[in-house]
Amino acid sequence: MMDTTYMDTKELCVRSVQIMADGTMEDFEAIVHPEGRNREDVDEPPASRGLGPAAFYATALWLREAYADLHWEIHDVVAEGNLVVLHVTMSGRHTGTFVTYDDDARPAQAFPPTGGHFATTQTHWFRVADGKVIEHWANRDDLGTATQLGWAPPSPLYMIRMFLATRRARQEARR
Repeated sequence: MMDTTYMDTKELCVRSVQIMADGTMEDFEAIVHPEGRNREDVDEPPASRGLGPAAFYATALWLREAYADLHWEIHDVVAEGNLVVLHVTMSGRHTGTFVTYDDDARPAQAFPPTGGHFATTQTHWFRVADGKVIEHWANRDDLGTATQLGWAPPSPLYMIRMFLATRRARQEARR
C-alpha cells in the first residue's frame, strides 16, 4: 500500500508553484498556511514581505506584471517528512518592467521589458504544516535569467533604459 502522505504533500507543493502563474487569491488561501513565510521576499515588493496567502499572492502578481507566459516545468519532487524539494525550470517572456527591492522594500533596480524569452532552473524548498505550505525558499539561476534577457551584460542603450525605469519605479514608490 502506497503512503499517500508524501504524495499529498508533494502535490501540494507542486500546486503552490503552478498557481504562481495563474492562481487566484482563493487558490493561495487553500494552499498557504496563515503563517506561511516566503524566505525569498527580501528582494520583493512590500506586499510580498508579510505572512500568509496574501504575501504569496503578492509575489505571484509581481512576477505576472513582468513576465507573460509564465510556466514551471517540474523535473523532480522529493519529500522527507514535512520537507519537500522541487527541481524545476521556470520560463516566460519579459513583457513588463521587473523591479527588485532593497532591504527597506524600496525599488533598488528596474529592468524594462525586452520581449525576450528565458528558461532557467531553480530548486524550491517547502516546509509543510497542517496540510499547507508554511515556509518556502529557493535557489535560482538569476544570472542565467539576466543573461538570457539581455540584462547582463547590458548594452549602453539598455543601461539608459534601466536607469530611467529605476527612476520611474522610485518615483512611483514615493507616491
